[in-house]
Amino acid sequence: MSMLVLGTTALDTVTTPSGKRVAMLGGSAVHFSMAARFFTQVNLVAIVGRDFPNKHINFLQKKGVNLTSLIIEEGRTFRWEGEYRGDLNTALTKSTELGVLSSFKPLVAETQRNIKNIFLANVDPDIQQCLLSHMRTPQLVGLDSMNYWIDHKRKSLLKLLKKVDIFVANDAEARSLSGETNLIKAAKRLRKMGSSIVVIKKGEHGVLVYCDDFLFSLPAYPIERIADPTGAGDTFAGGFMGYLAKVQRVNAKTMKKAICYGTIMASFNVEGFGVERSARITKRDIDARLAQFKKMISF
Repeated sequence: MSMLVLGTTALDTVTTPSGKRVAMLGGSAVHFSMAARFFTQVNLVAIVGRDFPNKHINFLQKKGVNLTSLIIEEGRTFRWEGEYRGDLNTALTKSTELGVLSSFKPLVAETQRNIKNIFLANVDPDIQQCLLSHMRTPQLVGLDSMNYWIDHKRKSLLKLLKKVDIFVANDAEARSLSGETNLIKAAKRLRKMGSSIVVIKKGEHGVLVYCDDFLFSLPAYPIERIADPTGAGDTFAGGFMGYLAKVQRVNAKTMKKAICYGTIMASFNVEGFGVERSARITKRDIDARLAQFKKMISF
């Protein structure tokens, strides 16, 4: 089964205690795709400017990502610059340049409108709604957002929540949108807002999953040296949603394995800047780390 992801394709400048990279390939849709590609055919929907390097387009195509619905428009590509200091869970945003993203209206190729599995990665909820309106018969729809949209586009986001199956949020976003400080209460409140499954990412503390039929929590895979946390949440979502698209079933068993795959993919991502690490991994690497993870959490 194919997966369609809407999100950003960006040029990121990131500084961490491990170093600095300037204008490297990034964006929510890119990080998602780099993980999901191991499980399903990924179709990326995004926009870039004429300044977007051809080497990045060639790179994504070589990794098997379908770029048919990638718009290349006059103007500059979305750019973000951030810095991580003591707390690697939180980035200090130094600058954001929307560029062509400010006027983005997603266009989905006719051949992609029947895709059943959709992930709406972090972007304006009005853009996410626009994308969803192009799809004919979606069966599994995941949604991610951020505090900016919760604060500034709350009405649009709440409307969209009623149309998706899985809502993925980090702990701060879950608390902000739900108004609850306890994460279980937050998950229950978010469930009432629409999505049947709520996935709350807790960074180095793992993941909490809630729906009417089950509740469980899994730890993060322990990493000794983190180079760059940027895109870890999107990479998690790619492994998680990619596996669900592959098995075409959503139940307690498949959800737990999907969460494990998402966790493993994110653990690779943070070991390098941008997509440096996720570009080099193989399915054998993933399976080996998954086996180690299972030993850690079994009893």
